[in-house]
Amino acid sequence: ARGVPVIPRAEMLGELMRMKFAVAVAGSHGKTSTTSMIGEVLTAAGLDPTIVVGGRLASLGSGARHGASDLLVAEADESDGSFLRLFPTIAVVTGIDREHLAHYGDLAQLHEAFRRFVARVPFWGAAVVCLDDPGVRELLPRLDRRVIPYGFAEGARVRGLDVVQEGFATRFVAEIDGRRLEVHLPVPGRHQVQNALATLAVATELEVPAGQAAEALAGYRGPDRRMQRLGEFAGVLVVDDYGHHPREIEVTLGALRRAIGARRLVVLFEPHRYSRLDDLFDRFAHAFGDADAVRITDVYAAGEPPIPGRTGEALAARIAAAGHPDARYVGPLDEAERALAAELRAGDVLLTLGAGRVGRSAHRLAERLGDAA
Repeated sequence: ARGVPVIPRAEMLGELMRMKFAVAVAGSHGKTSTTSMIGEVLTAAGLDPTIVVGGRLASLGSGARHGASDLLVAEADESDGSFLRLFPTIAVVTGIDREHLAHYGDLAQLHEAFRRFVARVPFWGAAVVCLDDPGVRELLPRLDRRVIPYGFAEGARVRGLDVVQEGFATRFVAEIDGRRLEVHLPVPGRHQVQNALATLAVATELEVPAGQAAEALAGYRGPDRRMQRLGEFAGVLVVDDYGHHPREIEVTLGALRRAIGARRLVVLFEPHRYSRLDDLFDRFAHAFGDADAVRITDVYAAGEPPIPGRTGEALAARIAAAGHPDARYVGPLDEAERALAAELRAGDVLLTLGAGRVGRSAHRLAERLGDAA
């Protein structure tokens, strides 16, 4: 109405990429963490990249950085197909899982979108892809660009070996074109090792010395809401994470369980989107095995209409029916916070999970616990 042009994020990113050497990171899981790692490593290497990521980075204090070089590192959003507006020189694909089918209709169309994303890479560019991922392996024969595979699988050009998680840190051996070096990550989990392998693959392609890249990874700070430890309050460790897909929940809980040992792990999960809950209902039911107690709150609709039978209460009942010994619905977030504040005891670990408003609950619960101490 005021004559001010409004440009969608993906279109603006695409226009920036026309003028840059662009690294675009797409995939069902790990996009934000991988984009963050790549950005931090290339910055530490002195390449001065512009960074655009879908989360707040501790190292930047925001989700973006303006660099002076012609290098751009950006998170590519496949959720609505808008990543097909981008012009990456290096396309990173972390994995292809059953996600965003409300937009794509079926898995075949989702796979086709990723093929088209990689096809936007120029002939001199490359596709950095996770060889461990079944969806990526299915896509590989259809890719007609130079491929740099990474992962734990045999055949990966950048391969992870000898992974050892030590509390909230992980060390592993990276084998890059047959040469090995030890890498220390200040974050837990094999999934973070995969993100680091993607980062090493991109760094190698950009001629960053492997030792320098490994040194930068040792100082990785990462984005908010990715296994973010808020602290210990009245003896309760409060951790917040963005995970909202069954696969993300499984790997996050697995890594956290290895980090905390036998401490009682209580999860507060806010389902995100009715369509996702409907499509993955049974997978959600079996995703919480590493939690001692599961508390489910209401669905964060994200603008979607409700689907009958797909509520927080129904999910809690389904998790219990699948065999979990302590899963229940705790009402909307304000009621959930009150219930958890009364339930949690010294020695417990609270993990808040979800892509909606539950992260705010983590901070409010930390404050409540601290005030009660």
